[in-house]
Amino acid sequence: MSSQFIFIINIICLLLFSACDFHSSERENGKQDDLKKPTSVEQISNFQKGGKTLQERFTLPDGYTRISSEQSLFAQYLRTLPLKPKGSNVLYYNGTIKPNNNIYMAVVDKSIGRKDLHQCADAIMRLRAEYLWQNKKFEQIHFNLTNGFKVDYSNWMSGKRVKVEGNKTEWISRKPASNTYDDFWSYIEFIFMYAGTASLSKELHKVEWHDIRIGDILIQGGHPGHAVLVVDMAENKNTKEKIFMLAQSYMPAQETHILCNPKDINSPWYSLNGAETIVTPEWTFKRDDLKRFHDYEL
Repeated sequence: MSSQFIFIINIICLLLFSACDFHSSERENGKQDDLKKPTSVEQISNFQKGGKTLQERFTLPDGYTRISSEQSLFAQYLRTLPLKPKGSNVLYYNGTIKPNNNIYMAVVDKSIGRKDLHQCADAIMRLRAEYLWQNKKFEQIHFNLTNGFKVDYSNWMSGKRVKVEGNKTEWISRKPASNTYDDFWSYIEFIFMYAGTASLSKELHKVEWHDIRIGDILIQGGHPGHAVLVVDMAENKNTKEKIFMLAQSYMPAQETHILCNPKDINSPWYSLNGAETIVTPEWTFKRDDLKRFHDYEL
């Protein structure tokens, strides 16, 4: 067999191997069926205006109107989240850019700190806690750690801190009483460190898919698991079909961002109708994964 023939065979094998490897590329919890070109600013502008908040930025499909958020002040808070300028990139905690490979439509303009802590469940807990803190509902700020230990912000305000030794946790008095934003941020970073999807999923209660509301969470608890937050909803006034918008953070720690819909990469809107699975750019959920905080109305 000539060396030229062997060389040609090797080249063909290499190309076949590369093709198989390309099509077997996987997300963290499932195969990626369609690998498309990154979304351009021109493409995502189809549903975007120049507004500075989520509600101002994103337009609706024809025939849809936004669902009233009067039932929940937290829902209105989510709709008015500040956004970075149109076309901004998501930044990781260390300042590097997360490439936008048809993943996100916009970036929430809130600092996440410089530690690798602000991931998926953390972003959701942070938004809830920050809303409560801003509205002086301090007694309602509490989360459970992975070992089940409940950490109330009211204790943190009083100067207590949680001592962690292995899987053992207890409150100890450490500082004078204080309630500055720095105190709040030290509390929420502690929660980031010792809570996650596994603990958060146990705190929430299940919701029927047809009853989905702004502020609900699609969550799969695990190590790792994943969670995304419903931040807006609308309804077709004629067909009564509902659509919703999702936000997430991810690993490593990164800014919260508004997700594209993989079925229509130019749109942030997902339909309530359709399949039993909800495919997002970096995770696939089931309808049974929908959950809610117990005190929804807040």
